[in-house]
Amino acid sequence: MATASVVEISAQKAKPTSRIVFTQGGKGGVGKSAFATMLVEWYRKQGAPIALIDMDSENKSRGSLAHFFPEARKTNIQTERGLDGLMFALEESPIVVADMGASAGGIAHEWFDSMYEAAADSGIAFTAIGIVTPDPASVASVVAWGKFLQDRVDYLIVKNSIINPADFSVWETDLQAEAFRRLAQPKIISMQYRVQDIEQVARQHGVTMQAVANGVVDIPGLKEMPNVMRAGGYRKNIFAQLDTVKGLLLL
Repeated sequence: MATASVVEISAQKAKPTSRIVFTQGGKGGVGKSAFATMLVEWYRKQGAPIALIDMDSENKSRGSLAHFFPEARKTNIQTERGLDGLMFALEESPIVVADMGASAGGIAHEWFDSMYEAAADSGIAFTAIGIVTPDPASVASVVAWGKFLQDRVDYLIVKNSIINPADFSVWETDLQAEAFRRLAQPKIISMQYRVQDIEQVARQHGVTMQAVANGVVDIPGLKEMPNVMRAGGYRKNIFAQLDTVKGLLLL
């Protein structure tokens, strides 16, 4: 991590006037959008004003943030000024939630280098959300983002149990991951395993866990009582954990 001066440390501790919360666009298939949808639902339960940006340039009409929340602004970050959409969104709300697609690292890094200092001077704070799974590649991706972003962001790591049981031994024992945790001091929460027929059908139809839990969807595989109850349990579990890291998500 970069060494911060006394002046820089003081600036970092100042209360931000706005915040950009983004999923790290690294390894695909780790559940970034699944977590992002739950995060949006949590924000709405808090009554927090948010603007949504879907930055998955590879997507696809199904499964992206905009599929779940049509009001999310779709932005192609592969264009020269695609990531400037983050700043435009701050004109709508002091908190922006952005879901990046896979392989967005290079472009995001270039933009961050050019914009971070001015953004920080304007009172904008950043929270980077890294998703780790039992797949070693997901751990390597989070470490790579940490090496670039260094101490310029707050870190939230989500251990996503995409299989059951989930083995996070790589995240827990990898030397580079240990160094990242020591230097970055990320907050760490867990997202429990979700039954795949619920997850896949919800993703296909762009249905949130709130809609399933409320029993308002008439979709085979989602309207049965056991699945309604499971969806409610998923929300309760992740919301309780997000409540413990409010300082990284709110102003």
